[in-house]
Amino acid sequence: MLSDSYMTEMAVSEAREHQAEVIEGAQRTGEPVYLTRRGRAVAVVVDPVVFAKMLEDADDAIDRAELAIARDQDDYVPRDLVKADLGLTRP
Repeated sequence: MLSDSYMTEMAVSEAREHQAEVIEGAQRTGEPVYLTRRGRAVAVVVDPVVFAKMLEDADDAIDRAELAIARDQDDYVPRDLVKADLGLTRP
């Protein structure tokens, strides 16, 4: 079994031989394992919980960026219209 300090980069051929250990290591440490072919990254093994958090963080960052752009452009939508668009109140 690979130790906690195993490489976070591994050749695809080696990962194929140690598939279970690679997956267990990614889950145990929460760190991604980069799979390489001829020295170039071709895939990443990531714990699904970590991956879901990454997607959520990316979505939140996009929301913050869009909000900042809207504020800079003085785009304003009254709260009542937003609530109506979301179906939270009647227009």
